[in-house]
Amino acid sequence: MAEDLTQQLRKDIEDCECFSLQLDESTDVSDTAQLCVFIRMVFTDMTAKEELLTILPMKEHTRGEDIFRTFKNFVDKTKLPMSKLSSITTDGAPAMVGRCNGFIAKCREDDTFPDFLNYHCIIHQHALCAKMLNMKEVMDVSLKVACSIRARPLQRRLFRAYLEDADCVHTDLLLHTDVRWLSRGNFLERFRVLLPEIKAFLHGTKLAEYARLDDEEWLLDLAFLTDITHMLNELNLELQGKDRTVVDMISSVNAFKRRLHLLCSKLQRKDLANFKNIASELEKQGKDSALLDSARYTEQVNNITSDFEKRFRDFALLEPIATFMCYPFSEDHDIDSLAQNIGAVFHLNPSALEDEMLSLQADIQLKARAHAGQFWNLFRAEKYPNGPGRLIRVKERMNGAMYREILSDNLLPSARALKMKRGWVFQHDNDPKHTARATKEWLRKKHFKVLEWPSQSPDLNPIENL
Repeated sequence: MAEDLTQQLRKDIEDCECFSLQLDESTDVSDTAQLCVFIRMVFTDMTAKEELLTILPMKEHTRGEDIFRTFKNFVDKTKLPMSKLSSITTDGAPAMVGRCNGFIAKCREDDTFPDFLNYHCIIHQHALCAKMLNMKEVMDVSLKVACSIRARPLQRRLFRAYLEDADCVHTDLLLHTDVRWLSRGNFLERFRVLLPEIKAFLHGTKLAEYARLDDEEWLLDLAFLTDITHMLNELNLELQGKDRTVVDMISSVNAFKRRLHLLCSKLQRKDLANFKNIASELEKQGKDSALLDSARYTEQVNNITSDFEKRFRDFALLEPIATFMCYPFSEDHDIDSLAQNIGAVFHLNPSALEDEMLSLQADIQLKARAHAGQFWNLFRAEKYPNGPGRLIRVKERMNGAMYREILSDNLLPSARALKMKRGWVFQHDNDPKHTARATKEWLRKKHFKVLEWPSQSPDLNPIENL
């Protein structure tokens, strides 16, 4: 069965038009670093498929060069067609994104890799934003109290028996670890629900942190942290799962940023409709919401909002492009600036893009099917080719190095723009720059199929007619 699944995945990779990769390195229970690689493939009918590509053990260092070497060995062993690679997503660790020795930098230096986009994982950025909450004391006290029960087998057995006798919904406390991003919110919710039972169980204990469980200000901080981490957990779950595109993720993040602005204004008005735990705690303390020191919590929400704005700038640059891809027929699109953005991101000619985008907006047939779903797969390459490949003006004498640089910058993007399938063949004549050993080796490493050109043959290359 495993071999069959592997064969299916290989066939999908062969059949797809392009793919993107996501890499993450973590350590398992045996202290062995594991490099997980996921692949997302896009096919000619515009459908996409996501799979776990491989898990590669790393038994020694996990520096950028080590991660690159491990992954490169896998690519060479499996003959992964890297010419189809469009983007790589990683976390923000120096080993991944370091300017000189990071994994991404090493990939860009290697001729096997084409020009590709790279992104910082949007879910990881969300988790980093959540760490902007300055509530360390609340977490420290809660964890010490929970561990005083969970870390001792006898205490834990007694506490579970106490909860069963009290007919509680939950029969145990949860633990928290920073590695599991959702655990803080889940831990705090369970801790607050069982707080009356915890206080009764630990009554008379000499635990120093026990006194804080009756501190009204600390209890309000606990309620606020429970509320805000619950909201962050909801966003985290919304960003997860299969078939989530960058459009979905940008929409979810933008909606949450607007929600944060709304929460700030509500806290300033002391409207606690979205903070049920704070409202519940104030009711237990017999206080009115007007007595709440909301400025402390507004500052915390503002810190998260600022970090969201800062960390998601790279996705903000993609938003106009994503908006156009979802519905290109809107008259509100600024074609000039949009063509410049698309050209800069995907290395395309802005002038040719402008003409195609204007033709697209006037295409009655496509516009009529705009609400039918995947209308992008109705495109014909001959009508929207983004030019017949790229025409590069050479202002000085060309040598082999310049020729290879031109191919590196333009050959694969032209093939993608023309929507050419996997079997396309590259043709050039027997000019010395073309037949140089370095050029042949570069083409071989890139896995490009080259048409054999017999010596002293008539020059029938159709590009000569341009």
